[in-house]
Amino acid sequence: MKNIRIEKIEPDANKETISRDILTSLTDWFGIPEARDEYIAGSKGKSFFCAYDNGMPVGFLYLKETGKHTVELAVMGIIKEYHRQGIGRKLFNKAKEEARESGYSFMQVKTVQMGRYEIYNATNNFYLSMGFKELEVFPTLWDECNPCQIYIMSL
Repeated sequence: MKNIRIEKIEPDANKETISRDILTSLTDWFGIPEARDEYIAGSKGKSFFCAYDNGMPVGFLYLKETGKHTVELAVMGIIKEYHRQGIGRKLFNKAKEEARESGYSFMQVKTVQMGRYEIYNATNNFYLSMGFKELEVFPTLWDECNPCQIYIMSL
């Protein structure tokens, strides 16, 4: 693996810049501009972690509180050339550690249901490998072509 460093980011402007730069490069997953812009704007005030390779942001994730005891892995993006190198795992483990230390009992994540698109099957398999369990599918939360799979884990 490359020289990857994970840092927690505090200034909201930095969060927006990092998330914009990375998400706009990931059109296979974040190709709808309005949805992508919501993720970027949503980074403000959140627990935000960035993966750096020699000072260059190559991945990020942020958490958002969804209930008194639950935090959501709201979005994660890693530049495509850096996929399958353990960066997502490193980001996730750092975020999970902070969620525990902050007193949350559960973490959830939403993605497109397994079996709909090959590209999202890898995403689903990643979350399952991190220890998430299937909670529920909402067939029309996003739209009929993209049923929303919710995974959850105990912290």
